[in-house]
Amino acid sequence: MRDRRVAIAPGATIGMLGGGQLGRMMGVAAAQLGYRCHVFAPDDPCVAAETCARFTAAPFEDEDALAAFMGTCDVVTYEFENVPVGPLAAVGGAPLRAPVRALEIAQDRLAEKRFVADLGGTPAPFMAVDDEADFTRAIEQIGTPGIVKTRRDGYDGKGQWRIMSPRDAEDANLPAGTPLIYEGFVDFLAEFSVILVRGMDGEIRYWDSAENEHSSGVLARSTVPARPDIAAQVPAARELSAKVAEALGYIGVLTLEFFATAQGPVFNEMAPRVHNSGHWTIEGARTSQFENHIRAICGLPLGDTATIVPGVVMDNLIGEQANGWAEVLADPANHLHLYGKDVREGRKMGHVTRLIMDAAA
Repeated sequence: MRDRRVAIAPGATIGMLGGGQLGRMMGVAAAQLGYRCHVFAPDDPCVAAETCARFTAAPFEDEDALAAFMGTCDVVTYEFENVPVGPLAAVGGAPLRAPVRALEIAQDRLAEKRFVADLGGTPAPFMAVDDEADFTRAIEQIGTPGIVKTRRDGYDGKGQWRIMSPRDAEDANLPAGTPLIYEGFVDFLAEFSVILVRGMDGEIRYWDSAENEHSSGVLARSTVPARPDIAAQVPAARELSAKVAEALGYIGVLTLEFFATAQGPVFNEMAPRVHNSGHWTIEGARTSQFENHIRAICGLPLGDTATIVPGVVMDNLIGEQANGWAEVLADPANHLHLYGKDVREGRKMGHVTRLIMDAAA
């Protein structure tokens, strides 16, 4: 078995669980550093396989296929946090970075908020909802407006129901038998993210925090630097993020999302992986989140995370917006990334990054 403390040299194979665009971009970064990637995903075809040397199409629950995959890899990571934990724990094999515990916590919104609260963080008011009586109590104690979310599997606004008044609660048609969580609304100035990378030796580095704008629950734009009143809350958010990384023994890129409020940063959710709000780092930072994730999981020295221009704007291309690629490229200042997906309404098809060279712009 590989010594988990020794750096993994270029030429080795990195296993990647999940086949989406994050894996596609990690594959590019890995190849640049001289590594080969082996993707394991249930979707065939998948866009990550297009930048990787090898692809296995099988369900995550297929322990035999998973064990064979793990046997080909020197280290394994993931670009998708909803990989089932049970099969991973049962199979073992190549070191998994980040650890399974990070997946366990991130997959359950209730566990996630309790974990962060225990470390001194401030999430929105929340209560578990397992039945109608729990829902009634949550409305009584937290009040409205609020939002009901599935504890598992929801992302990009999916699995969520807004409750704007007690009448909405009476009329809500929530899924029976599904564990839920009720959260009170947060009065916030803006949303921002803290993206860090933690090396195998425990060193932590941060990228500048992006101010994030969402549309219909999907990230639409990330802007660096954030406004001064938002940036003032970043140090406290970084302190909590470091506590999370250290408590998990985390290795790799970790993202925590926050609301900036009049009372300070309020934790929203974490993603144990590279993150959409960090795509700007490909052109805008000395070392991208993707390259530094590969460096970290392979035990290499971390790269410089400094922003190299006065400002950066990253816009997601959602659905048919990706068909405007010619117009995007007509501006020579734009950097276009298309993910090779079939166009679908509400789907992240790509992103465009614009570097702001004039600080006064």
